[in-house]
Amino acid sequence: MNTITLKPGKEKSLLRRHPWIYATGIATTEGRCEPGATVIVRAADGRFLAKAAYSPESQIRARAWTFDENEPVDHALFKRRVAAAVAYRRQWVKDSDAVRLIFGESDRLPGLIVDYYGNGDKGQLVCQFNSAGVEHWKTAIVQALVKETGCPNVYERSDAAVRQREGLELVTGVLAGAEPDPALSVTEHGVRYYVDVRNGHKTGFYVDQRDNRKLVGDLAAGREVLNCFCYTGGFSLAALRGGATSVTSIDSSGEALKIAAGNVTLNGFEPERATWLDADVFKTLREFRAEGRQFDLIVLDPPKFAPSAQHIDRAARAYKEINLVGMQLLRPGGLLFTYSCSGAISMELFQKIVAGAVTDARADARILRRLSAGTDHPMLAAFPEGEYLKGLLLEKVA
Repeated sequence: MNTITLKPGKEKSLLRRHPWIYATGIATTEGRCEPGATVIVRAADGRFLAKAAYSPESQIRARAWTFDENEPVDHALFKRRVAAAVAYRRQWVKDSDAVRLIFGESDRLPGLIVDYYGNGDKGQLVCQFNSAGVEHWKTAIVQALVKETGCPNVYERSDAAVRQREGLELVTGVLAGAEPDPALSVTEHGVRYYVDVRNGHKTGFYVDQRDNRKLVGDLAAGREVLNCFCYTGGFSLAALRGGATSVTSIDSSGEALKIAAGNVTLNGFEPERATWLDADVFKTLREFRAEGRQFDLIVLDPPKFAPSAQHIDRAARAYKEINLVGMQLLRPGGLLFTYSCSGAISMELFQKIVAGAVTDARADARILRRLSAGTDHPMLAAFPEGEYLKGLLLEKVA
């Protein structure tokens, strides 16, 4: 059997059921440990620790499938894991047909992301196979997904940079069923959104912000809203449905803004209430400040500023700048929704950055709520890295 043996003391995280084994913790490798191959992981004293998927080019050299020595890693395991993930979402996700169906390590399928748009044979599954292990078992996983959901249409968006760190090529295309419908739309808390599966960010839509979009909608009535890094208008549409008097939305992607404007029509909202700016957010915020513009509710949902720990300092400066100007653009009594999707930035660090921005803006603000992804993005207790999205809701004190 393929076996990797760890250096003394490197078994501690696995004993806590953390699924990652780093290359620096491995003492020896035996057998034909090819990409995606199942390996037995043993402690320095020979104790069994886990069965894992091997990835020879990644710094995360192996990812655990199971900590049970008697559980085989076979087709049946993937059927069980997929079935359990689907059953969990059916229990916990309501009022939306856009769902994160599988969330990698949190569903004990390391490296696999699956989003489900729509329902049944009219729906669309979109997958990202981001590790050598799930790439190796791709066929079994796709078969299990089709069986458990009843959705025959599976599209692959394995085009994230993380695949290259696994030694895998970037791949997109149909895995099962038909090509994605170019007019595919989903409904979330009464708002309809177009989803561009082929060319959109990630899998086409930011499913993780579902609950936060609803909260923005619940608080938007009678307010002038500014939505920064708006993409296809998720928060903007929620605010319009919630009764915002106006919504100004900024993004540097003209194609995304076209979809956003189409979403206004799709929902029958008054187009004059929505302004779409194809522009750089940082520059535009500074221009708004110079013009003396003010808003009652501001959303700051930027892209990942810190793709790794090496980028934390640069990311902290960027987060501080947009939050500082955002607080200056906020009217007294106004609300600021601010987010980080950088896994390398902890909630504690993000809160410190935002607090520093508030201070430098010479303002006072209450933190009303900490924000995160929805219940379809569960965080495994042993895997805190799963909490990549974090946010704060603040009220500017008059």
